[in-house]
Amino acid sequence: MYSFLKTAHSYWALTVLFLLIFAIANAFIGIIKGKTFDSTDFRRSLFVLITSHIQILLGILLYFFSPWFGKWSVLGMGVMKDSSARLYLVEHPTVNLLAVVLITMGWSMHKRQSLDVKKFSRIGIFYSLGFFLILSRIPWNVWFQ
Repeated sequence: MYSFLKTAHSYWALTVLFLLIFAIANAFIGIIKGKTFDSTDFRRSLFVLITSHIQILLGILLYFFSPWFGKWSVLGMGVMKDSSARLYLVEHPTVNLLAVVLITMGWSMHKRQSLDVKKFSRIGIFYSLGFFLILSRIPWNVWFQ
């Protein structure tokens, strides 16, 4: 179960990152060109929201099935002294959960805007913040091992 979840979480992350790049670029192009926020833009942004929520659900499942989770009972709060354990048990889950919250906030805020440029800017800003938070906590050295 663990290896399947780890593989799914790793490859789904690629999908989320690719779609985030696409949605962010679309939002900033929409701002620059003064485009109308149409149903295609709506669907693109919604698809990123859905994929990021699926990714966080996969991550939560992986967290509890991971061998790292057993470190809590062995080390207790000593996980904060071990940089690898801290990354997998505290930093990665917390920062990525915050990233998905920011993406969700961007989605929710854009719906309340009446001007197209504000819709694009809410998506662009909050999805970018989420994107950079996700990039900051990816364990690059072991991502696809």
